[in-house]
Amino acid sequence: MNNKYLFGLIAAIAVAFAAKMMNAPSGNGWISLFNGKDLTGWRASESGDFRVEDSAIVVRGKRAHLFSEKEFQNFEFKCEIMTQYGSNSGLYFHTQYEESWPSRGYEVQVNTSHGDPVKNGSLWGVVRSFDPIVKDNEWFTLEVKVDGKHVVTKVNGKVVVDYNELEGVTAGRRIDKGSFAIQAHDPKSVVRYRNIMVKPFN
Repeated sequence: MNNKYLFGLIAAIAVAFAAKMMNAPSGNGWISLFNGKDLTGWRASESGDFRVEDSAIVVRGKRAHLFSEKEFQNFEFKCEIMTQYGSNSGLYFHTQYEESWPSRGYEVQVNTSHGDPVKNGSLWGVVRSFDPIVKDNEWFTLEVKVDGKHVVTKVNGKVVVDYNELEGVTAGRRIDKGSFAIQAHDPKSVVRYRNIMVKPFN
């Protein structure tokens, strides 16, 4: 067996193992949605500029969204985010792939110093917080929990949203099930996401 073949075989096994581990629950039920190396398991709309740098998804450029291939209904979600000055982004849940603004699901705001007064952790268009809580250029933790019609968001452990959706909502923006989507908002924004995890439950 020559070295070139051996190295190729080892690389193929490593890629397969990483993909398997990315989708495998850990001992406490958490699943990694991002392998820290590439965008396997994600799909970008509108030719979005999403890149992996230093084990983080870096969001730049014009409006676009990066959708997870997997869908979830009831879950706990957590990730680490870093914004640069003037940046705006968002995290959708219960959405689906579209080549424009997602018409389904809710958006959790990611904005520390952008001109939009609605800040990190807000449920965009539903529950607004004007307190940024965190600073630009520092990693912070965003958590989202959806249990039935109940949504809770936290920034660095502080509850921002505690919302119960009313019964009978039929619009696209409603509790249902679907993908996550990371939003690129405008050309001047630079936002980083890492350690993206979800814990689904019934």
